[in-house]
Amino acid sequence: MRRGPRFLFRGLDLALEPGQVMQLTGPNGSGKSTLLRLLAGFTPPDAGSVDIEGAGEAAAGSLLHYFGHREGLRPALTARENLAFMAGLLGGDESRIPEALSRLGVSRLFDLPVRVLSEGQRRRVALARLLVVDRPVWLLDEPLASLDVEAIGIVSGLVAAHAQAGGMAIVATHQPLAATNVTLDLAGRREIAA
Repeated sequence: MRRGPRFLFRGLDLALEPGQVMQLTGPNGSGKSTLLRLLAGFTPPDAGSVDIEGAGEAAAGSLLHYFGHREGLRPALTARENLAFMAGLLGGDESRIPEALSRLGVSRLFDLPVRVLSEGQRRRVALARLLVVDRPVWLLDEPLASLDVEAIGIVSGLVAAHAQAGGMAIVATHQPLAATNVTLDLAGRREIAA
């Protein structure tokens, strides 16, 4: 994959099994976000292909959760209204909203407009989407950004629980992620943890 005249990565061959969590590492600008956007289907590869076993191209989107740098929340809507909108759009379950907000530690924000929330609170509300809409593959780009220590532990636990339930996750983060069993360093090497 190129950015201008420079290769971010090439000859990349990834495979992830149910129950695995891959952590993408590397310095800023090494291609972590680009790789996640490519896997999500937002950016076409320069060469090669992205395949999700057992899914045709049209169905692949219904298997993936992409969580990027922008939360995708509407400031005028409440936390509940934002999640209800996403549940309706993505085929989720609105009845899960209270539990999802509770698990992210923000149930008290249920009926507050997103515009009054701190950046970390908005991030937690947006991450609650992972629990409202079932998807087996999570593509998370810096999900721990702007989160306090407690929230980092909560999100790490959600990723671990998702993997234990047979889900898969690819997470770009500069912080250690306890659930990781595969690390891809875009600065040059691939490691598989024991």
